[in-house]
Amino acid sequence: MKDNKIKWLILAIPTLTIGLWEYIRHAFLLPYMSMELGNMLAPFIVLAVTLTLVRSLFSRLEHSQKALQREKASNAALEERERLARELHDGISQSLFLLAVKLDQLDKIAPEGQVRQLGAGLRETVRVIHEDVRQAIANLRLPPYPADAAWVVPLRQLLGDTADVTEAEAEFNWNIPEGSLTDKEKVELHACVREALINVRKHARAAKVYVLGEADGSGGFRCAVEDDGLGFIGDPLQRPGRFGLRMVKDRAERMGWGFSLERRGDRTVAEWVKRGGQAG
Repeated sequence: MKDNKIKWLILAIPTLTIGLWEYIRHAFLLPYMSMELGNMLAPFIVLAVTLTLVRSLFSRLEHSQKALQREKASNAALEERERLARELHDGISQSLFLLAVKLDQLDKIAPEGQVRQLGAGLRETVRVIHEDVRQAIANLRLPPYPADAAWVVPLRQLLGDTADVTEAEAEFNWNIPEGSLTDKEKVELHACVREALINVRKHARAAKVYVLGEADGSGGFRCAVEDDGLGFIGDPLQRPGRFGLRMVKDRAERMGWGFSLERRGDRTVAEWVKRGGQAG
């Protein structure tokens, strides 16, 4: 039922109720009921009808208005995502392309020696950043997922993208209940898993990649990104250029989660743990 029709019914029902009551009273009840009693009963009859029919109509109207507000918010979010995607493409992406062109010019000027080695390293950095920007643009132009899957489905997609790029097998095993995490925890955990998967894609050369999410039954969880790739030597958090991993560690510490990055058998495991009863 359309909103306008609901509004007209809300306005008309009390009037129709009084009219119908007066007709029934005068046509059938007048010999058995005095005018004073009929007048006294009229507001109670209107109140009873209002509490049943009109209240139900108000509820439907409120539900319709909320649905309209959600649709407007969704459209506004889509427009904002598209605007951000355009800015990334027209700004950062184009600047990276120009930087790559200038690096090619540098190779022609200094074809040998340390300058060429430095240029090769910069070119690889530009390539990786450009790939990340393109992925960000693609993600922004995807429609947002429904609220009940707004953070789990993108994690599965990230794993699939990583597997496609690295030609690895992927396994996604997730049983953390949707309602057990706060919105902030979902945002932070998504960012951590994303950075770990990007690290696998860039460095691991893995044949298998796993994303695991397990609830502990008391409000906590264990989340892990595992791969059977090359692994690492020493502490990867202290290696130059690993800013992303250090940011992941900082995010986990701010949330009060345990974080570890270590080699376990033939797997490299990045793991986040929230103890049950711990505030999010």
